[in-house]
Amino acid sequence: MRVLDHPGFAPELLALAAVEALGPRAADWVERTRDAYPDADADGLARLVTRRFVRLSGTGGALAAGAGLFAPVAELTAVLWTQANLVLHLAAVYGRDPAHPDRVVELLVLTQVHPDAGTARAALDGVRSAGAPAEGSLARAAEAAWRLATPLAAQAAGWLGLRLAARLLPGAAALAAAAGDATAAERLAARATGLYRPARRQSQPNQDFGRRA
Repeated sequence: MRVLDHPGFAPELLALAAVEALGPRAADWVERTRDAYPDADADGLARLVTRRFVRLSGTGGALAAGAGLFAPVAELTAVLWTQANLVLHLAAVYGRDPAHPDRVVELLVLTQVHPDAGTARAALDGVRSAGAPAEGSLARAAEAAWRLATPLAAQAAGWLGLRLAARLLPGAAALAAAAGDATAAERLAARATGLYRPARRQSQPNQDFGRRA
């Protein structure tokens, strides 16, 4: 199913494509990294993944800022793909299959396209049941663009100010875009780590205390 045929389902279609294309690569990267650093634990690998993709997010945002009038679109595309990579690598680090269909639902929720897993699954069911391209594709495309832009809404609102500032301070837009995208990636990494990291067991002394009490 093509995004152009069903633009209203663009977020879901992109998430499906990301898991299919990036999931196996994330699994391979984690396996190779574990072989290279056998003493590294999952949290250490998660920090390594986070640093890598936070840096890539910042670089992508800075490069997209030089795209002129198309900067918001360029940034959105770069950030969404990098964010998908970040989430899938963290899933693999904590023992989840990054190519599993469940990752599509989690990706849509973690990137705040959908508020919860139920609505994400319902939207994916709509994708699977969609037939011929729907009428009113322009309106559907506008809806899709708005939903995709939700995680970057605060940044998008500041693009005009950035462009004005760049006239006075060359490079200001690139620096601001890099900082904003890096911060967004850090927040996403925190949400993903919170989801995928196994719950820590209560310490033995506290358990013993509870039994004595």
